[in-house]
This record gives sequence, C-alpha cells and structure tokens, in this order.
Amino acid sequence: MKIDKTYAGIQQQYASYEKSKVVLIPVPYDGTSTWGKGADKGPEAFLHASENMELYDIETDTEVYKQGIYLADEVTENSSPGAMVEAVHKTVKENIKRNKFVTMFGGEHSVSIGAIRAFNECFDNLTVLQIDAHADLRKEYEGSPFNHACALYEANENTNLIQVGIRSMDVAEKSIMNEENVFFAHEMATDDYWMDNVVDLLGDNVYITFDLDALDPSIMPSTGTPEPGGLFWYETLEFLKKVFEEKNVVGFDIVELCPNEIDKSSDFLAAKLYYKMLSYKFLKKNEDEENDNLYTFQKENNINKLKYDQDED
Repeated sequence: MKIDKTYAGIQQQYASYEKSKVVLIPVPYDGTSTWGKGADKGPEAFLHASENMELYDIETDTEVYKQGIYLADEVTENSSPGAMVEAVHKTVKENIKRNKFVTMFGGEHSVSIGAIRAFNECFDNLTVLQIDAHADLRKEYEGSPFNHACALYEANENTNLIQVGIRSMDVAEKSIMNEENVFFAHEMATDDYWMDNVVDLLGDNVYITFDLDALDPSIMPSTGTPEPGGLFWYETLEFLKKVFEEKNVVGFDIVELCPNEIDKSSDFLAAKLYYKMLSYKFLKKNEDEENDNLYTFQKENNINKLKYDQDED
C-alpha cells in the first residue's frame, strides 16, 4: 500500500527519503495471532496518534523529527506467514544497506523475525534485546515456524538474545531458553539492579524488539495477549535511555498494538514510546559521534559490506 502522508504530519523537508536518517516501516500483519485480533490495525492507529502528538520532547530538549523520518510504504504481504517474513527481511535489509536507521511498527510479533534476520546479516555480534511479556521461543506453533509464538526462536539460535519482562511461557520453552539471559518480571520487581545487569549482558550492537504487552495492562490495555505484572512508563524510559546511552542501538521495532474504539490511550502511548526511543537514539554529544555510531556496519563490518557487493554482483 502506498502511503502519501508523512510521519506525524511533519514537513516534507524532514520527510524525504534522501534527507532522512530514519526509516519507519509499517507492517499491518495479524496472520497468526491466537487470541485477541487486531494487531493489523496497530500501525494505522499509531500513525494517527503520532499526528496528534507534540513533537518537542521536554526531557531531552530536542525535536528529533528534524533528523528526518521517512514513512515507508506498508509491507502488506499476507499470502503466508513465511512470505511475510521474507518480505519484511528484504525491505529492512535494503534500507539498512542504504545507511538508514531502520525502525518498524507492527503488526503482531512474527513480523520481527524477518527484521532481526536482516539486522543479524548486516551487523556483527548482534544482541537482540526483547522486551516482552512472553518468551516467544517455540520452534513451531500451529504448524508454522513463523507464528507470533515463535518470534524469537531464530534470534535465540543465531544472536545474543536478552529477554526482559517475561512472565508467561510454555514449559517446553524452558529447555530452549538461556535462563542466564532472561529477566523474569517477578524477579525484576525485587531487584534494584536489573537494568544494570541487563546492560552488562548486551553486546555493542543492539537491536530492540519491543512487544507492547511487556507493559502493565493498566497503562497498555490494547494488546492481543495482556499479562498482569508488567513494566510501567518511567521505569521503561529509564531503562531504554540507559541502553541507548551505553550501547549502539542499530534499529528497533514496536509490535502488538491492538487498538480499540473506546480507549485511545494505548495508541498515544505507542506513539510516544516510538518518539522517545528515537529521541534517545539521537541524543548525542555531537554530530560526529552520531555518525560514527549510526553506520558502524560500513566502518567496522567490512566483511559484511563486501558480502553485499558480492551478492549484488
């Protein structure tokens, strides 16, 4: 689907592909959800809320949209879960190769499989930071390895996966997960140092996949599978700011917004969360430092860059 509007209604001078540092890819997909339906409506609700959000961030004293945010066309492949994953993978990788800071808004969590695969191919020693209520580590669910319940299985196999906020899982997933890299919500509730402990496990290059059901349903009720006992707003921001300050976040996605007509607060929370994450990413001491961190795959991962050239030949 062709999108004719700009992200948050920003002026065209900050929204063109050539001048934008950030690319936002909407993926309105809900093909494998097993309880609450509606994640395919998440990107539209998020974008609508973003258009009604103040673009000056008080905390960082910045207007991050001036870095340039390009709203890409939706990835609308829905012929099969596998085809959707491949379409996301292709789109994300193309934009990484064009030196963009790539972000994505889903859609159910299965959309992250293709994005994580692309980032893992482009960045050495990738850490995937999963902020989520659910482990999502099944190898296959309901006949597909591309189900939302399998969203992090591939990342667990191929990257340094750190899981934060987990409070719901199948017993079979326990044998798959690396429990030393898992921060369960009930333990986080009594651990004053969990944020520092998470950061200590992260590598230099970090991709964040943020499932909105990681948040407590009292502040984020509009998700497909809400779970009690989640994160709250300011502790979430404190944690994210720490990650962005101390590590090179190479991209991120936000998934599992299931909007409803009665309560719009979740839509605005998702919009604010996305903007906050960008604000933290670009809150650098100077432009040179930002450029050094943004495009490390060209400067540091020369093997991968050569591989692109060989693939294209």
